[in-house]
Amino acid sequence: DRTYPVYILCGRLLYAFFQSSTKAGLKAVSGNAAMIKKVYVPKYIYVIATIASNFVTFLISLIVLVGVGMVLHVKVTVYVFQAVVPLIILLVFSLGVGLILATLNVFFRDIEYIWSVCTMLIMYASAIFYFPERVINTGNGWIFNINPVYMCIANFRNAILYGKPMNVSYTVTSAVIAVVCLVVGAGLFYKKQDKFILYV
Repeated sequence: DRTYPVYILCGRLLYAFFQSSTKAGLKAVSGNAAMIKKVYVPKYIYVIATIASNFVTFLISLIVLVGVGMVLHVKVTVYVFQAVVPLIILLVFSLGVGLILATLNVFFRDIEYIWSVCTMLIMYASAIFYFPERVINTGNGWIFNINPVYMCIANFRNAILYGKPMNVSYTVTSAVIAVVCLVVGAGLFYKKQDKFILYV
């Protein structure tokens, strides 16, 4: 399939953003210990700024996807505008996960290594380099139904590569998971932030 490079790039770029932003978010508080002790700034700003900067870098990297799509003559349809939706959902999900990880990392420094293993498992469960039908045909398709990263990638591919509507089930499920993660992350962060200075 001549469009296979675009298929891979769609998955790879979205996953790379999720991995890099959550990893950076994890270190956002503990890595700025000196600043936190000297200057009072709302601590959540460190996490938001870190993930926002990763998102900007990710948006710039999409230029590569556009270039490859043009070279391979990928047909652009009106559904391309839907690509914004999975990107926003992935951003919200990454921010929620980042807030949770940033909080946990202050108290449990081993969380960084555990998260590295988790992101590797998420990568293999996100159908970046293979077609999901191969897994679905083995009866293990449920793995995609609990993975919001894959859901965002699948909807992004629908918009960019396949020119068809988003999967409504994936959109709703991933959006709900993202919002729940953000609410839990914000609540946990807010509850524990006053103790950060004792541990960083």
